[in-house]
Amino acid sequence: NGKPAIMGQKINPAVDKVELKTNKTYAYYAYNKEKGIITTNPQRDEVDIIHVTRLPNKVFPIGRLDKDSHGLIVLTNDRKLTTQMLGPDSKYDKEYVVTIDEKVTEDFIDFLENGVRLDDGTKTKKCKASKIAPHQFSIILTEGKNRQIRRMVDAYRYHVNDLKRVRIGKIFLRDLQPGTFRP
Repeated sequence: NGKPAIMGQKINPAVDKVELKTNKTYAYYAYNKEKGIITTNPQRDEVDIIHVTRLPNKVFPIGRLDKDSHGLIVLTNDRKLTTQMLGPDSKYDKEYVVTIDEKVTEDFIDFLENGVRLDDGTKTKKCKASKIAPHQFSIILTEGKNRQIRRMVDAYRYHVNDLKRVRIGKIFLRDLQPGTFRP
Protein backbone atom coordinates (compact mmCIF):
# COMPACT_ATOMS: atom_id res chain seq x y z
CA ASN A 1 0.00 0.00 0.00
CA GLY A 2 2.90 2.35 -0.77
CA LYS A 3 4.72 1.73 2.56
CA PRO A 4 7.65 -0.58 3.36
CA ALA A 5 6.64 -3.96 4.78
CA ILE A 6 7.29 -4.82 8.41
CA MET A 7 8.62 -8.27 9.39
CA GLY A 8 5.65 -10.57 10.14
CA GLN A 9 3.10 -8.14 8.73
CA LYS A 10 -0.23 -9.73 7.71
CA ILE A 11 -1.49 -9.05 4.18
CA ASN A 12 -5.09 -9.14 3.03
CA PRO A 13 -5.00 -9.99 -0.71
CA ALA A 14 -8.48 -8.50 -1.17
CA VAL A 15 -7.44 -4.99 -0.12
CA ASP A 16 -3.64 -4.74 0.17
CA LYS A 17 -1.40 -3.90 -2.78
CA VAL A 18 2.05 -5.51 -2.63
CA GLU A 19 4.90 -4.31 -4.86
CA LEU A 20 8.43 -5.61 -5.17
CA LYS A 21 11.01 -3.05 -6.13
CA THR A 22 14.27 -4.22 -7.61
CA ASN A 23 17.15 -2.67 -9.50
CA LYS A 24 17.57 -5.82 -11.58
CA THR A 25 16.93 -5.41 -15.29
CA TYR A 26 16.17 -8.67 -17.02
CA ALA A 27 17.41 -9.45 -20.51
CA TYR A 28 16.03 -12.07 -22.91
CA TYR A 29 17.56 -13.00 -26.26
CA ALA A 30 16.79 -15.52 -28.98
CA TYR A 31 20.06 -16.70 -30.53
CA ASN A 32 20.61 -18.88 -33.60
CA LYS A 33 23.49 -21.11 -32.49
CA GLU A 34 25.77 -22.42 -35.20
CA LYS A 35 27.25 -25.93 -35.24
CA GLY A 36 30.56 -26.20 -33.40
CA ILE A 37 29.63 -23.79 -30.60
CA ILE A 38 29.54 -25.22 -27.08
CA THR A 39 26.58 -24.24 -24.89
CA THR A 40 28.17 -24.98 -21.50
CA ASN A 41 31.55 -26.04 -20.07
CA PRO A 42 33.89 -25.63 -23.06
CA GLN A 43 37.22 -27.48 -23.06
CA ARG A 44 40.57 -25.83 -23.92
CA ASP A 45 40.18 -25.36 -27.66
CA GLU A 46 36.38 -25.09 -27.80
CA VAL A 47 34.37 -21.90 -28.30
CA ASP A 48 31.40 -21.34 -26.00
CA ILE A 49 28.19 -19.47 -26.67
CA ILE A 50 28.87 -16.63 -24.18
CA HIS A 51 32.14 -15.63 -25.88
CA VAL A 52 30.64 -15.83 -29.37
CA THR A 53 27.46 -13.85 -28.74
CA ARG A 54 29.02 -10.77 -27.08
CA LEU A 55 25.60 -9.62 -25.92
CA PRO A 56 25.15 -6.23 -24.23
CA ASN A 57 24.00 -7.90 -20.96
CA LYS A 58 25.56 -10.64 -18.87
CA VAL A 59 23.39 -13.66 -19.65
CA PHE A 60 23.50 -17.47 -19.70
CA PRO A 61 21.86 -20.05 -21.96
CA ILE A 62 18.66 -21.76 -20.88
CA GLY A 63 19.32 -25.44 -21.45
CA ARG A 64 21.74 -26.99 -23.91
CA LEU A 65 22.11 -27.59 -27.59
CA ASP A 66 24.97 -29.99 -28.32
CA LYS A 67 28.03 -29.03 -30.35
CA ASP A 68 26.80 -30.82 -33.49
CA SER A 69 23.33 -29.24 -33.38
CA HIS A 70 22.22 -25.75 -34.34
CA GLY A 71 19.25 -23.45 -34.02
CA LEU A 72 17.34 -21.60 -31.34
CA ILE A 73 18.67 -21.09 -27.85
CA VAL A 74 17.36 -18.57 -25.33
CA LEU A 75 19.85 -16.52 -23.31
CA THR A 76 18.79 -14.60 -20.19
CA ASN A 77 19.80 -13.44 -16.73
CA ASP A 78 16.38 -14.42 -15.32
CA ARG A 79 16.93 -17.51 -13.13
CA LYS A 80 13.19 -17.81 -12.39
CA LEU A 81 12.43 -18.22 -16.09
CA THR A 82 15.20 -20.82 -16.34
CA THR A 83 13.56 -22.87 -13.59
CA GLN A 84 10.16 -22.56 -15.29
CA MET A 85 11.52 -23.65 -18.69
CA LEU A 86 13.71 -26.52 -17.49
CA GLY A 87 11.92 -27.82 -14.39
CA PRO A 88 10.22 -31.22 -14.33
CA ASP A 89 6.79 -29.57 -14.58
CA SER A 90 7.79 -27.37 -17.51
CA LYS A 91 5.08 -26.63 -20.04
CA TYR A 92 7.61 -25.31 -22.58
CA ASP A 93 7.85 -27.72 -25.48
CA LYS A 94 10.81 -27.71 -27.84
CA GLU A 95 10.49 -28.34 -31.58
CA TYR A 96 13.26 -29.68 -33.80
CA VAL A 97 13.71 -30.42 -37.48
CA VAL A 98 15.85 -33.52 -37.95
CA THR A 99 17.45 -34.96 -41.09
CA ILE A 100 18.41 -38.64 -40.98
CA ASP A 101 20.30 -41.12 -43.18
CA GLU A 102 17.28 -43.34 -43.86
CA LYS A 103 13.75 -42.75 -45.12
CA VAL A 104 11.24 -41.56 -42.53
CA THR A 105 8.55 -44.25 -42.24
CA GLU A 106 5.27 -44.40 -40.36
CA ASP A 107 6.78 -47.12 -38.11
CA PHE A 108 9.71 -44.84 -37.28
CA ILE A 109 7.35 -41.95 -36.38
CA ASP A 110 5.25 -44.28 -34.17
CA PHE A 111 8.45 -45.53 -32.52
CA LEU A 112 9.46 -41.97 -31.58
CA GLU A 113 6.00 -40.84 -30.46
CA ASN A 114 5.41 -43.73 -28.04
CA GLY A 115 8.57 -43.15 -26.00
CA VAL A 116 11.93 -44.76 -26.65
CA ARG A 117 14.00 -46.94 -24.33
CA LEU A 118 17.44 -45.28 -24.42
CA ASP A 119 20.88 -46.85 -24.10
CA ASP A 120 20.97 -46.15 -20.33
CA GLY A 121 17.63 -47.94 -19.75
CA THR A 122 15.52 -44.81 -19.28
CA LYS A 123 12.43 -44.28 -21.40
CA THR A 124 11.57 -40.95 -23.00
CA LYS A 125 8.17 -39.34 -22.56
CA LYS A 126 5.66 -39.58 -25.39
CA CYS A 127 6.13 -36.84 -27.96
CA LYS A 128 4.78 -35.54 -31.25
CA ALA A 129 6.59 -36.31 -34.51
CA SER A 130 5.72 -35.90 -38.18
CA LYS A 131 7.35 -36.51 -41.52
CA ILE A 132 8.42 -33.37 -43.42
CA ALA A 133 10.38 -34.89 -46.33
CA PRO A 134 11.69 -38.36 -47.27
CA HIS A 135 14.68 -38.03 -44.90
CA GLN A 136 13.39 -35.30 -42.58
CA PHE A 137 10.96 -35.10 -39.67
CA SER A 138 9.77 -32.68 -37.00
CA ILE A 139 9.73 -33.68 -33.34
CA ILE A 140 8.28 -31.83 -30.35
CA LEU A 141 9.61 -32.75 -26.90
CA THR A 142 8.62 -31.67 -23.40
CA GLU A 143 11.75 -33.07 -21.78
CA GLY A 144 15.42 -32.60 -22.54
CA LYS A 145 17.66 -35.54 -21.78
CA ASN A 146 21.28 -35.32 -22.88
CA ARG A 147 21.48 -35.78 -26.69
CA GLN A 148 17.95 -37.20 -26.49
CA ILE A 149 16.89 -36.99 -30.14
CA ARG A 150 20.17 -38.47 -31.37
CA ARG A 151 19.83 -41.32 -28.88
CA MET A 152 16.18 -41.91 -29.86
CA VAL A 153 17.14 -42.11 -33.55
CA ASP A 154 20.13 -44.36 -32.75
CA ALA A 155 17.79 -46.74 -30.89
CA TYR A 156 15.99 -47.33 -34.20
CA ARG A 157 19.39 -47.96 -35.89
CA TYR A 158 19.16 -44.73 -37.90
CA HIS A 159 21.66 -41.86 -37.79
CA VAL A 160 21.09 -38.09 -37.42
CA ASN A 161 22.71 -36.05 -40.20
CA ASP A 162 21.37 -32.68 -39.04
CA LEU A 163 19.47 -31.45 -35.99
CA LYS A 164 18.02 -27.95 -35.74
CA ARG A 165 15.89 -26.51 -32.91
CA VAL A 166 13.25 -24.19 -34.38
CA ARG A 167 11.04 -23.38 -31.39
CA ILE A 168 10.96 -23.21 -27.58
CA GLY A 169 7.45 -22.60 -26.26
CA LYS A 170 6.16 -19.56 -28.14
CA ILE A 171 9.62 -18.39 -29.22
CA PHE A 172 10.36 -19.23 -32.85
CA LEU A 173 13.66 -19.17 -34.74
CA ARG A 174 11.95 -17.94 -37.92
CA ASP A 175 14.37 -15.97 -40.13
CA LEU A 176 17.03 -15.29 -37.48
CA GLN A 177 20.33 -15.82 -39.30
CA PRO A 178 22.98 -18.22 -37.90
CA GLY A 179 25.24 -16.52 -35.36
CA THR A 180 22.84 -13.64 -34.72
CA PHE A 181 20.42 -12.74 -31.95
CA ARG A 182 17.33 -10.65 -31.31
CA PRO A 183 15.77 -9.38 -28.08
